[in-house]
Amino acid sequence: MTQNIYDDPQFFAGYASLERSVKGLDGAPEWPTLRTLLPEIRDKQIIDLGCGYGWFCRWASDQGAARVLGVDVSEKMLARAQAMTQADNIEYRRGDLSTLTLPAHSLDLAYSSLALHYLEKVDGLFSCLFRALKPGGMLVFSAEHPVYTAPLVQGWSVGRDGQKSWPVSHYQQEGERISSWFAEGVKKQHRKLATWINQLIAAGFEIVHVDEWGPDADQIAANPVLDEEKERPMIFLLSARKPA
Repeated sequence: MTQNIYDDPQFFAGYASLERSVKGLDGAPEWPTLRTLLPEIRDKQIIDLGCGYGWFCRWASDQGAARVLGVDVSEKMLARAQAMTQADNIEYRRGDLSTLTLPAHSLDLAYSSLALHYLEKVDGLFSCLFRALKPGGMLVFSAEHPVYTAPLVQGWSVGRDGQKSWPVSHYQQEGERISSWFAEGVKKQHRKLATWINQLIAAGFEIVHVDEWGPDADQIAANPVLDEEKERPMIFLLSARKPA
């Protein structure tokens, strides 16, 4: 089963303090770019994988989605999402994405924000989503970039020329990475960007767009903590389509 770190009280309290938790999609600096990858939402059947507080579910509902299913392994996240939601076309369900099952040809869009890097394996999920999507349906997601999940040595290094760089270690060695983020022992999975893409292709998807996202100057000026992300991508955004 996927680690349920979000139900850890210390982790949950720390996560609740993030700007993306407080402000929702408007607090996620990559959202304007991620939104451009989305297809038409109105009258569509949508799933949000790792829905958290349900921010995207509510946004999709506001855009006229026919039905939105939010799935998350965390009871605390789902309770918060339910408390924040009034729309009757949104359903929240507890589930482990690594063992997810869905009816065939039941979805127009599968969406996920910063959740899939927690899964030990994603090939089974990609196959499940491919079956569940209607012909022409889309998968759009963000995940931690492997340049970010690869480092085992944290912090900036300074070269002989005085330039700062972020050390990347063991990029080619895929597998579990343990980090300390709001709590000890947070498990994430490192896989090469090529692996992400090739597993999507193996499942039958056509790759539409890949964005190794980084903040622009205006975003850094408004939120200086984003400055380190101009040096190397912390996340990537990807859209893929089931052939019509």
